[in-house]
Amino acid sequence: MNLAKALASVGGLTLASRVLGLARDSLFARFVGAGFASDAFLIAFRLPNMFRALFAEGAFASAFIPMFNQKVTDKDGPGLPAGITFAEEALSVLLPVLIVMTVLLEVLAWPVTLLLSGGFNDVTHDQFAFAVMLSRLTIPYLALISLVSLLGGILNSLNKFWVNAAAPILLNLTLIVALLGFHSDDPLITARNQAIGVSVSGALQLLWLVLACRANGVSMRLRMPVWNVDVKQLLNLILPAAAGAGAVQINLVISTALAAYLLAHGSVTYIYMADRLNQLPLGLIGIGLGTVLLPTISRQLGAGQEAEAMETQNRGLELALLLTLPAAVALIVCGEPIAAALFGYGKFDAGDVARTAEALAAFSIGLPSYILVKVLTPGYYARQDTRTPVRYATISMVANLVGNLVLIVPLQHMGPPLATALASTLNVAMLYRTLVKRGHFTVDARLKRRGPRLALAAVAMGAALWFGQDLMMPYVHGTWLVRGLALAVLVSAGCAVYGIAAVATGAFTRADLALLRRRKRAA
Repeated sequence: MNLAKALASVGGLTLASRVLGLARDSLFARFVGAGFASDAFLIAFRLPNMFRALFAEGAFASAFIPMFNQKVTDKDGPGLPAGITFAEEALSVLLPVLIVMTVLLEVLAWPVTLLLSGGFNDVTHDQFAFAVMLSRLTIPYLALISLVSLLGGILNSLNKFWVNAAAPILLNLTLIVALLGFHSDDPLITARNQAIGVSVSGALQLLWLVLACRANGVSMRLRMPVWNVDVKQLLNLILPAAAGAGAVQINLVISTALAAYLLAHGSVTYIYMADRLNQLPLGLIGIGLGTVLLPTISRQLGAGQEAEAMETQNRGLELALLLTLPAAVALIVCGEPIAAALFGYGKFDAGDVARTAEALAAFSIGLPSYILVKVLTPGYYARQDTRTPVRYATISMVANLVGNLVLIVPLQHMGPPLATALASTLNVAMLYRTLVKRGHFTVDARLKRRGPRLALAAVAMGAALWFGQDLMMPYVHGTWLVRGLALAVLVSAGCAVYGIAAVATGAFTRADLALLRRRKRAA
């Protein structure tokens, strides 16, 4: 499979989803602003987001996809029917657990909200009750998105990456419709309608995946719970992977709770908006690469193609650096014009923009490491080693907690993002070192040559943007069209400088350009 082509398919749809997400966040900033109502909704939205990352992009996918692929590609087995049977057995155990979990969380919404928010900073009993209500409205999304992850894992294993990548678009479209059609002058009412929209979008995503599975010859039946060798092995793989992915999510929960409890109202919103901007390249590159690499490396290792698997991971790392380094530099250098263009109007004032840009710069320091985690962990999961990433994720979680406690008071809203960035960098260092030590990854000559050159090209682009961004500032406060054009000019200028610098430093050669032209003609 062509790695870049597959990444383009997944990344393109993920980009569409993230762009819609930015449109949603811009409308949210306009109608709700940065205050208690926005913080309360974002706390309620934290739990569904946590489970989406945990299941859809984390533990379940990393454990299920290699086993499903093994069933389908078994030369002595029936192929796809065996994989579907395995999926039905997994569903028979997963569905009852999700139902029980949803009921328990609805009952325990009060202490769960207290845990996620730290009780908020200076709120009344009625305000906290409102935050609990928002949590109850979003909790059904957890079960729905977990079922989506099961069906999406099947389609990813069948190389239908685009279907699952398109599902989050429905979340953003639903919330945009809720904002445009059901907003109010009262930010609390608008926040409540957003919470309802979250669960509605989960139902729409599940329907989309069910229809796509049937269109691709996958029709699953509900069974009584099955407890066999395959299900036990799946759970043995999921539990450590869930602990590892959960460690990352616990990092976010700790950061959010500390910000809600220790900092002024609006701080959770600044951190959330900055994270949303940081998530744009992460979603486009990191999740896309992780989605494509895991089934690809699993198949190659299953066929005994160790050299091919090593090549795939080297090219994945090269693609990550090619796309991530300039994104990180641009977000650090140009955070204020970007935040102003997207969020700086309505109830979101200039002070909110400046604080969001500061949080974004802190997050973006760790952007390469956030994505490299997605590139390196398939090297473990494809070999059905889910325990090692757990151990390292747990260590990084502890480092993040210490960093939060040390940095949140002196750096305020920049403290939690910076602690997260540093903890993620530690995680990457440990993952990389162990893969190399085991002989499962070796940096090839091509990557050794191009890596430093890509970094140099990104620095050159950053210098150009630093001196040029002031020219754009007068235009990022105008109409939607003017803002959009200003951002387009800023992005285009950055891409042009990066491209020229990449060619000048030798990071991107004439041979690469010739290959791209040949592929374009062949397409």
